[in-house]
Amino acid sequence: MYKIEIDGQEESFSCGDGDSLLRGGLRAGIGLPYECSTGSCGTCKFQLLEGETENLWPDAPGVTDRDKQKDRRLACQNRPLRDCKIKMRLDPAVVPHVVPRRKMVRLVESRALTHDMHEFRFASETAANFLPGQYALFDLPGVTGSRAYSMANLANDAGAWQFHIKSMPGGAGSHALFDGVMSPGQEVEMDGPYGLAFLRESPRDIVCIAGGSGLSPMISIARGVATDSRFRARRLHFFFGGREPRDICGEELLRELPAFAERMSYYAAISEPTVAPDAWEGPRGFVHELAAQTLQDPLADYEFYFAGPPVMAEAVQKMLMREHKVPFGQLHFDRFF
Repeated sequence: MYKIEIDGQEESFSCGDGDSLLRGGLRAGIGLPYECSTGSCGTCKFQLLEGETENLWPDAPGVTDRDKQKDRRLACQNRPLRDCKIKMRLDPAVVPHVVPRRKMVRLVESRALTHDMHEFRFASETAANFLPGQYALFDLPGVTGSRAYSMANLANDAGAWQFHIKSMPGGAGSHALFDGVMSPGQEVEMDGPYGLAFLRESPRDIVCIAGGSGLSPMISIARGVATDSRFRARRLHFFFGGREPRDICGEELLRELPAFAERMSYYAAISEPTVAPDAWEGPRGFVHELAAQTLQDPLADYEFYFAGPPVMAEAVQKMLMREHKVPFGQLHFDRFF
């Protein structure tokens, strides 16, 4: 175990067992800022003042050439090799509500949701403790580095974990999960929960916007709204976007919820203009456009959660903040690239 001091702060923490600086700090209950935990977003940058670290991914996209010139590093991709002193801002808002822990989970089964997205179910010996909308990091066989996947279910004492995962062509994680590298009964290490786009109490009705495997955390959010008494008076509007009709899913999962008929609505749109009219009778266009056309103005009266491909998430954020002046505090998303 190595002691990590934070310049200008009274707080320090111990980091060991192969943890990155970010994971060690979050396990100690310290508010180290982050989003993706996988080296992509660049939120967890720090400067090393004393000590030595191992850079697990020198070419991580979250570090720019300018960052490298100033010796800025990513806390999620640096592991201490001895006691260190770092310079890094802290954010009380990201202190973990549920402290992330490592655990072994066993693959139980998988089932197809679409042609390229499956629901994977895992089981752990201990309770599944997380907030709706959070994610976990997996160390998969034959894969270098961790992969982040969002939970689709809710916390439970039975140790059940569900994930909606999309197969990415050429992806190492996809190869491990979809191509038979893993089979039911096999165990892998999982670390979590992580993520800041979790369901939180609000006086406003809720909007979920999803694309691709962004379905997973949005379904978890919807399940939380359906079962938590704090949201009994809240309506939920669920939007899902795909390129073609075969990409569309999620409605059947929402219809299983007892609150669906009373206070939940599902909308879907496809963006591929060449799809024949008789193959899709629903809305066409981008999912954020469908949301703007469907919801009653002003959009600042809603609480928004969204997840999906980066281009979709960026379009949603731009539309809500620039065009509709929705306060940033009403937008909840974790950046993945």
